[in-house]
Amino acid sequence: MMNQRKPILRTCIISREVCEKKDLIRIVRSPEGLVLIDLKGKANGRGAYLKKDRDIILKAKKTKALDKKLEVAVPDNIYDELLGLLNDEGKE
Repeated sequence: MMNQRKPILRTCIISREVCEKKDLIRIVRSPEGLVLIDLKGKANGRGAYLKKDRDIILKAKKTKALDKKLEVAVPDNIYDELLGLLNDEGKE
């Protein structure tokens, strides 16, 4: 019998929806102050989760929710990368 691990749940900072970690993208501010997309979910630093949803990402960009959560200005290219990730996933 396989040991059933319970799913790791995190909350999307925009929708406030609690989702499994695999349905979210983690954006992290490293100790050096860099903003990265943490696909492995293991990077050091302050993290925030966004649902893998185009509207959520666009809303995060518009409201600067990530800037507030990570306490740093999030560059636009991060949002472009996030949208790019969504497009890549859709092609699979």
